[in-house]
Amino acid sequence: MIRPALPPLSPVLFAAALAALLAAPLAAKDSLGMFDNWGAFRDANVPRCYAIAKPRETRRAKDYDAYVDIATWPARGVRGQVHFRLSRKMAKGSQIRLAVGGERFVLTGGGGDGWAQDKRMDAGIVAAMRSAGSMSVSARDAAGRGFVDEYDLAGAATAMDAATVGCAKLGR
Repeated sequence: MIRPALPPLSPVLFAAALAALLAAPLAAKDSLGMFDNWGAFRDANVPRCYAIAKPRETRRAKDYDAYVDIATWPARGVRGQVHFRLSRKMAKGSQIRLAVGGERFVLTGGGGDGWAQDKRMDAGIVAAMRSAGSMSVSARDAAGRGFVDEYDLAGAATAMDAATVGCAKLGR
C-alpha cells in the first residue's frame, strides 16, 4: 500500500511531542537541533546524546508512545545504539522485524522495546538508515495481532551526526 507523505511537524510541535516521550526531566537535556522529523539531544548528566523521532501518525490503538532513538554513550564506549519503543505491548516470543530500505533485520527485545542484537547490527541499521527514505518495525501484539510502526528518515542522518558530535567531549 502506498501512503502519501505526511508533512513534517513544526519544530515547536515536534519538541513538545518529544518532551512528552522522554522519561527524565527535559531540563537535563540540551537540544542539539531539529532536522525534519528528527531531533538531536545531549544529556550531560548521564552522559549520552541521541537522535530521536516518532513514527508516522496512525489511528490504530496503541499501548505506548512509540519512538526510535539512536544513542551515543561516551563513558561506556557505545556509539550508534539503536532502540525502538514500540506502539504496542508485544506477545511473548514475538519476533521484532525491522525493514530499512532493502535491508531486513530481526531485533531482540520484549514488552514494548526492541534493540539490535549486537554492535555489528547497530552499525548495519545505522548505515541502512543513512541511505533509505523510510523504515518500519513490526511484531505481534499481546493479543496476537500484527502491528507496524513506520518512520520517515528525512533528517535522520543529520540528527545522528549532531548527536555524535554533541557527545564528542562528554565522558572523557
